[in-house]
Amino acid sequence: MISKWRWLMLQLTRQLWVRASLFAVLGVITALLAMVVERFIPWELPSDLGSDAVDSILNILATSMLSVTTFSLSVMVSAYSAATSSVTPRATRLLMQDSTTQNALATFMGSFLFSLVGIITLSTGAYGERGRVVLFVVTILVIALIVVTMLRWIDHLSRLGRVGETTDQVEEVAAEAIAERLRHPALGARPADAATTLVSGTTLSADRVGYVQYVDMAALEAAAEAGKGEVMVLAMPGIFVHSGKPLARFTGECDPETLRKAFSIGTARSFDQDPRFGVVVLAEIAARALSPAVNDPGTAIDVIGRMVRVLEPLALPPEAEEPGCARVHGPALSIDDLFDDGFGIIARDGAGALEVQIRLQKALQALAEAGDGRLSSAARRHAELALARAEAALSFAPDREALRHLARQ
Repeated sequence: MISKWRWLMLQLTRQLWVRASLFAVLGVITALLAMVVERFIPWELPSDLGSDAVDSILNILATSMLSVTTFSLSVMVSAYSAATSSVTPRATRLLMQDSTTQNALATFMGSFLFSLVGIITLSTGAYGERGRVVLFVVTILVIALIVVTMLRWIDHLSRLGRVGETTDQVEEVAAEAIAERLRHPALGARPADAATTLVSGTTLSADRVGYVQYVDMAALEAAAEAGKGEVMVLAMPGIFVHSGKPLARFTGECDPETLRKAFSIGTARSFDQDPRFGVVVLAEIAARALSPAVNDPGTAIDVIGRMVRVLEPLALPPEAEEPGCARVHGPALSIDDLFDDGFGIIARDGAGALEVQIRLQKALQALAEAGDGRLSSAARRHAELALARAEAALSFAPDREALRHLARQ
């Protein structure tokens, strides 16, 4: 269970400007550090080693890094646009948080500022003979870093914004969110069923409109312990709330404002604590592929296979950790909701595509037979719904019969 401060730091470090700013400051400090380091070098260095070469090298770096940074930004924006049109707009957030892209841009920007500050400092005569040699050595190291980063960046550019690469990222975050929920079914609180939500108490309502992105169970536990009461969470991450929408119900003398601050509400859903969002984005990729404008059933079939990999861990015996918040109750992840989010859209938009329906029936059969059978009910229900949609959409009788034969298995 991730703490709120760690979650906030995670959101901050995913921003491109944060990493670029850190690398830029590091580049400036590195360029100025040579003036300080030269005082602590006890031996004489060959003054002609970097006296003239460092000026020209820094000028080349400043010119080239500015061009490379501008080019990389244009490529990044083009990749975002391609992902928005060919995959789904919800997946572009993962591209914007891609560490390889951010590291490349930050390295180029930091190198540009390093060379720029070095040129300015050299023109003022602030470097001594040994300082210029130290700057020369550091410049060589910066060039080596640029070469390694550029090689990785070139390899990454060949896949950036592609449907397969973006779908891989969505599958990864969806699988991680589900794995985290399996370890903490109620995000560290005590799992509660539908009957538990009917306990009496005071209702805590939302004061803004948006999606619940994060719930700080530790803060709710502390407030419940201070108020000698209990808290029932009604709005888990991913729920859309508005003014007056219940967030929680509590007993005792808990401070409502303290409880309300434990709920982080934003304008968009987050992948971290919301496994359903990752499944929804996967389904959107398949829906976009099945649209008449794209007409790519192969991508939809690929997404169905990924959906099986993402949902199959739910069929394994639970290995949940002991809840750390004894006074807080929260609903566990609903398997039916996950199946509705993942397979409902694909069954509807792919009703007239026999190959998609065949793959869908096989995927649901695999989930129904996986693990201890806890997914069987939801899988069979969606198999029946998909068959009904396909029978209404398929006009060729042998196709309908082949699908019925597969569904009966």
